[in-house]
Amino acid sequence: MTTIGFIGLGLMGSGFTKRLRALENRVIGHDLDGARVTAAAAWGVEPAGSLANLCSEADIVALCLTTSDAVSDVVTGAHGLVASGKLAGKIVVDFSTTEMAVTQRVAAAIEAAGGQFIDAPVSGGPGAAETGTLAIMLGGADQAVAAVMPMLEQLGRATHMGAIGTGQATKLVNQVLCLTNYCVAAEALRLAEAYGVDAAKIPHALEPGLANSAVLQVIYPRMVEKDFAPRGYARQILKDFEMLHSATKAQHLALPMSAQAMTLFRMLVAQGDGELDGAAVVKLLPEVRGKA
Repeated sequence: MTTIGFIGLGLMGSGFTKRLRALENRVIGHDLDGARVTAAAAWGVEPAGSLANLCSEADIVALCLTTSDAVSDVVTGAHGLVASGKLAGKIVVDFSTTEMAVTQRVAAAIEAAGGQFIDAPVSGGPGAAETGTLAIMLGGADQAVAAVMPMLEQLGRATHMGAIGTGQATKLVNQVLCLTNYCVAAEALRLAEAYGVDAAKIPHALEPGLANSAVLQVIYPRMVEKDFAPRGYARQILKDFEMLHSATKAQHLALPMSAQAMTLFRMLVAQGDGELDGAAVVKLLPEVRGKA
């Protein structure tokens, strides 16, 4: 039985650990929020007590954290994984969406402590984590990737993109394609409403054509139903957009569509809706009162 130390038991971490436990892996969990650790015990996640204990017991250490600062603190902080002195021979897999500079820094620290590092950001959300249907983008050495592939294949489709950092770079590509589409889907909904179309039928009607996407099939219906209960938070989408645009500055890239989408999510978070699902971006577009 593989023992997986899982750090971060929020929405995504819960989905990951439910899946791993369902497939009879031993999972030891850690989160700064004790309530999350208690909740995860209901599906068989053992509390670690400390990062040092988790690192000592785990064959693989997995991170699923909200911010790059959190990743840095867990790895290189005063009470982090490196400070535990127990990283030798361990593989650390970062499922978080992390700034590439931080990815390179924590990877170097882990390797200096005798461990190996893989950046493995994901796409699909908590539901896909729980059902094992995530898209997983990997950056790391061939040997390390091969060693964790049996675990990753339980969680979704894992694609090795290249050296450390290429997983995070691929996630940026994903975010351009996916998160910008949230705003496009919101515009499409308002257009359908304006012309008296039954907006709920749009995903079925367009599924065979080129307009189809996961956003159309999963996010758009939430907009129609005004279901903004968080499967992922709007504030996290904004964080990812800001990370994206910081990364593109170094390459002098112009991304005008994603820049506009970032502005909309800034507005959404600024008006106090950061804890809602990203589908709530539709709230920024006025509802049509009269029909054409």
